[in-house]
Amino acid sequence: MLTLKSAALAALFAAALWPMSVQAQAAASPAPVAAPTFGATKLFADSKLIVRDRITVEVVGQGPDLVFIPGLASSRETWRATAERLRGRYRLHLVQVNGFAGEPAGANASGEVLIPTAEVIDAYLVEAKLAPATVIGHSLGATMILYLADHHPEHLKRALVVDSLPFYGVLFGGPQATVQSIAPIAAAIRNGPPQPASAADAQVGALVSGEADRARVIGWSHASDGSVVRRALADDLSLDLRSDLPRIATPITLLYPDEVPAGMPAGMGDKVYAAAFAGMPQVTLVRVDNSRHFIMYDQPAAFAAAVDEFLGK
Repeated sequence: MLTLKSAALAALFAAALWPMSVQAQAAASPAPVAAPTFGATKLFADSKLIVRDRITVEVVGQGPDLVFIPGLASSRETWRATAERLRGRYRLHLVQVNGFAGEPAGANASGEVLIPTAEVIDAYLVEAKLAPATVIGHSLGATMILYLADHHPEHLKRALVVDSLPFYGVLFGGPQATVQSIAPIAAAIRNGPPQPASAADAQVGALVSGEADRARVIGWSHASDGSVVRRALADDLSLDLRSDLPRIATPITLLYPDEVPAGMPAGMGDKVYAAAFAGMPQVTLVRVDNSRHFIMYDQPAAFAAAVDEFLGK
């Protein structure tokens, strides 16, 4: 079980997982664009782009299907190195959430974001005949996978979850946090104005170690729709899957950072993640040393090896 000390320290790191748009814009999202141009977001010239109301999906490569979902305020660019390495052996479906990293908000311009977007991803798995699918997700994208494993288990074959928790609220409210106790924080995030640029950049930059990678991730935050990001984060704080963990039968590999570069004592992350996923019967925990939240950037070789290990199972 998490101690008060470990929970308090985890709460300090939670601030780094609170990216907000730093654009000088009103809190309200702009009106949806009727016919947005999405082509500029493609990673590969020979890929196909599929447009839905809450996501776009770039499809590239040949072979067994793999689905990738990036995190909060993030681009499908998160997976570029992995996609370049795997596209010769797999057909990749690279999701991006509308409103993040330069994509127009579309149907995410108002209301909830997390669950409706997860449901659109599930519909895509079915429509594209990918189910039961092999999926890989980071951060908020990984949370969507946990939601799908709980609500649509027949559509998932296996999943690699990169740094996510079944209830994000514990990082703000400690191990005794509930959706109800976190509700005022979620409401403040959902309805609040954008943060000052310096604070937002510092928080987003703390998610990754390298300077070039930090600039990339901050750039995604700048290009994101602030209202979509705030509502998605508030949704995450309002989703508690802990009581459902025992019934999740999808085999899940959890890849998590030790956060030592950010100052977390060695071994504390093991306790935090083991306690968080203790009730899940089909989970394998894999720690990546000397890494922060963006494991694929901080430790690319270790991340590639973990992906290969997951795919080889």
